[in-house]
Amino acid sequence: MSFKEYLKDKAAAIGITLAGLALSVIFMIAFHDTIEQIVIVGSMIILTGVTMLLWGFFRKHRFYDRLTEDIEKLDKKYLISEMVDEPEFMEGKIIHELLVDAGKSMCENVAAHRRTASQFREYIEMWVHEVKLPVASLQLMSHNDPDGKKYSLQLHRIEDYIDNVLYYARSENAEKDYIIKKVVLKRAFTETAIKHREALQQLGVSLRTEGLDKEVMTDSKWLGYILGQLMSNSMKYIDTSREPEIFVFSEENAKGTRLHFRDNGIGIPEKDLPHIFEKSHTGENGRYHAGSTGMGLYIVKSLCRRLGHDITAESVRGEYTDIIITFGKGSHTADALD
Repeated sequence: MSFKEYLKDKAAAIGITLAGLALSVIFMIAFHDTIEQIVIVGSMIILTGVTMLLWGFFRKHRFYDRLTEDIEKLDKKYLISEMVDEPEFMEGKIIHELLVDAGKSMCENVAAHRRTASQFREYIEMWVHEVKLPVASLQLMSHNDPDGKKYSLQLHRIEDYIDNVLYYARSENAEKDYIIKKVVLKRAFTETAIKHREALQQLGVSLRTEGLDKEVMTDSKWLGYILGQLMSNSMKYIDTSREPEIFVFSEENAKGTRLHFRDNGIGIPEKDLPHIFEKSHTGENGRYHAGSTGMGLYIVKSLCRRLGHDITAESVRGEYTDIIITFGKGSHTADALD
């Protein structure tokens, strides 16, 4: 609050004071007071008015400036009442009391929503584990059925979608469910390839690897999910005009180890490339694939951020798509610990 704004707010009070001063001068002149008396009384009135004005300004100035500064610094602005001390003037006390009440009400609402979200997440996790059992049974039945191969690919996709639900539900609280340790990239990729073996064989996708003997700091389970999502995407967008291939390799640079997950599929249009990690973004390719939800890469990006890894994409339409995960040197970043 500036002094100019304060004066503007007090314009009516200043006007009344000046009118009172003018009436006092007229009254004193009417009673034939001397000029000296009029000047002394007028000066006392003006000095008193100015003193009251300045005292009021500095008293309120501190409170409102502190309030403005604190609310700008706060991430959760509804906690402002915890940061500001109760002022001495009545107007400020009323505002402070209202802020305390509003903050208390907001905290209660936030706590209620958190409880609801937590209960819903627990239900989703329970549902996922329950539904995995019949899907696994169907997978076994399809193996034993001579015509089962035509169903196994669809069952594999269902399993991927179920995993998406589970990992999305956990992605905002991933730090409670991972253990950061050294993981050999070759082992992580091999486990992913085995899990997707039947789908790869049915689609005729060949795998090629290079330089995966490096160790990185990550969580093996979450990395397995990330690689599985990238593999599912590659199989979803294969180019039928040539033999599909997935080439996975790693390289070292100043930032750390870069893992490339490259396929020779239909590629990503240039206009869609900056948005592929956005929530629910399907892009031009998604319009031609009914199964596209735009959630897979969003979850992958979210998990990479939580684990402290960087993820980017390069692609040329009709040639290739290359998803690059950078594992930083040492441990994961501080962001993963938040």
